[in-house]
Amino acid sequence: MKKVRQVIAYKSYFLDFYEKQNEQVQKKIEWTLNLFRTLEVLPKKYFDHISGTDGLYEVRVES
Repeated sequence: MKKVRQVIAYKSYFLDFYEKQNEQVQKKIEWTLNLFRTLEVLPKKYFDHISGTDGLYEVRVES
């Protein structure tokens, strides 16, 4: 799959959160972030651009 975007986590906040999740939730997070990396048009169900920022998105993972 062609990469359209790069995911950059700020400091260790994401990794700290990610490591506390069970394996099933981690897989959902990885699946959702892969959408972000590979899709040209992002589904609003999973991603929302935070207005007033340059490239900052809210990511939603359904459990």
